[in-house]
Amino acid sequence: MITKKINFRDPVVERVVDRFISRSDEGYKKYGQTLDEERAQGVKGLQDYINDVQEELMDAVLYLQSVQEEIQDLKEELLILRAEQM
Repeated sequence: MITKKINFRDPVVERVVDRFISRSDEGYKKYGQTLDEERAQGVKGLQDYINDVQEELMDAVLYLQSVQEEIQDLKEELLILRAEQM
C-alpha cells in the first residue's frame, strides 16, 4: 500500500478523493484485488472495460434524470406551499 500526505486547499476536492479511496476499498473487499492487479493479470480485456464504462454512463444518465424529476417535484411542491400561504 502506498501512503501519501496531501494538503488540500479545496475541501470539495478532499471529499471527492475520500470517496475515491472508499470506493477503491469497497472494490478490493468485493473482488480481492486492485484495479491495477486486475489489468496487469489480464482479468479483463479492453472490450470489458469499455462495456463497464458504457454501463456506468448509462446508469449516470438515469440518475441525472431522476434528479431532474426530483427537483421538478420539489419546485412544484414549493409553488403549492407558497400559493396556500397567500
